[in-house]
Amino acid sequence: MASIGHIALGLCAARWRHGGALPWRSGLLWSLVSLAPDADVVAFVLRIPYAHPFGHRGASHSVGAAVLAGVVAWLLTRNRRDTALAALVWLSHPLLDAMTDGGLGVALFWPVDDVRVFAPWQPIPVSPIGKGFLSARGLQVALTELVLFLPAWGYALWPRSRAAVGTPKSADSSLDSRAKPPG
Repeated sequence: MASIGHIALGLCAARWRHGGALPWRSGLLWSLVSLAPDADVVAFVLRIPYAHPFGHRGASHSVGAAVLAGVVAWLLTRNRRDTALAALVWLSHPLLDAMTDGGLGVALFWPVDDVRVFAPWQPIPVSPIGKGFLSARGLQVALTELVLFLPAWGYALWPRSRAAVGTPKSADSSLDSRAKPPG
């Protein structure tokens, strides 16, 4: 994936976590959690083969890694909601990657099984890695992903209504009356 969908889901998680608000720091944090499994691209630099359990879309893309993310969240926050959300947001990454139409699949069941799997339905085009992302193919993948995840972007970024914010409907007039002394 081109990471556009991963970021959108991280922002959705942040908005949900804050009851409809989207604080930018939280949006950044949850987007990083969503992107974190792709830190395994360092394997290319370390010359670890793609198909190796610690190669790209390997161990970091497993259910076990998602559980570990939840454990780390628990240790940092002692908050059950953050623990579960961290595990689910992390897990969303390999599940979405399994829905791409290329690569070697994801090692979803590592360390129990090293097999790489794809979802039965693969509507997301696989993204070129590295400089290839800056090609016409990379742009095509990014635009396709943007369209596919438009509902998530809409939920994450749509302005909240005043009712959701908790501001009274007559807030404008009450602000004016507070600014001027009565009389």
